[in-house]
Amino acid sequence: MAITSISEKIRDPRSKKRNLVMFLGLILLVAVLFISMIIGTANTSFSDLYNVFIGVQNTESYRILYHIRIPRVLTAMFAGINLAIAGCILQGVLKNPLADPGIIGVSAGAGLAAMVVMIVLPEYTNMVPIVAFVGAMVATLILFALAWEEGIQPLKLILAGVAVSAFFAGGMTCLMVFFSDKIQGTVNWMAGGFSGASWKHVTMILPYTIIGLVGVSISSKLLNALQLGDDVAKSLGTRVEATRFFLVTLAALLAASAVSVAGMLTFVGLIVPHMMRLVVGSDFNYLLPSSAIFGGILLIVADTVARTAFSPIEVPVGVFMSFIGAPFFLYLLKRGMQKR
Repeated sequence: MAITSISEKIRDPRSKKRNLVMFLGLILLVAVLFISMIIGTANTSFSDLYNVFIGVQNTESYRILYHIRIPRVLTAMFAGINLAIAGCILQGVLKNPLADPGIIGVSAGAGLAAMVVMIVLPEYTNMVPIVAFVGAMVATLILFALAWEEGIQPLKLILAGVAVSAFFAGGMTCLMVFFSDKIQGTVNWMAGGFSGASWKHVTMILPYTIIGLVGVSISSKLLNALQLGDDVAKSLGTRVEATRFFLVTLAALLAASAVSVAGMLTFVGLIVPHMMRLVVGSDFNYLLPSSAIFGGILLIVADTVARTAFSPIEVPVGVFMSFIGAPFFLYLLKRGMQKR
């Protein structure tokens, strides 16, 4: 009851506008999803897609759509949802708009752990999401230890994130040097992308997306409580430290699941929550679900552009997102310094 009342207090009266944004976002997500499925080097149409849904097989279009495009687009959507929710949660917990699984080193920790399994223990590939989660949590604990000084310091957090990312990136480089004969299959994965995504990847990431979407309903109320400050939250019955640990664990799990299927994708968790905060405000009851919706849209669009803009050459989605995200990150950093 206490947390619910907090949410009501900080909720902006523009609820109709926010609901409209999420409704239109869902429509756009569905539209982008289907359009992306029929766009590609090989020509397909909505009628071909409809035939797939009703079970018409033994056609070239069916093989292209069912075995290649549909699982690829679904994987991109789920990865975008997970990364956007993870970024939104981290920004809320750390009260820092620059927080992102990629920037603060969480993705790098997950990436190193996943790479160890794929190169050294390929027979345990089905364990990649769990191992990546362990790596993400190790990176998170190191980050908290380095950035803690009577609370999380935003500047120290960014600097510690750079150090953590560099450390785990060095670990990945060592693996590439010592196992140079086995890295061919991980090169595209390190660049970030969905080339070769199959139904196995969909089933691998889907359970974690469901966990994330269920967690949204819980996390929004907890994050709203934390925004009022530790003292107020404690006085209203919120266990602040346990809440932070739960939220960071959830964010690490979601980031790790995305890394396990898409590789090193950065800036998704930075761009989407920040842009949605400008549209729907800082109430996490709206910010979290809208970030999830538009995170899915962003990665579907990014993947579609990356595989079609320079056809037949396919640009890794991670490279494409870096070109978008790096300038946006510098803009946020400069604006934050100007406010000091």
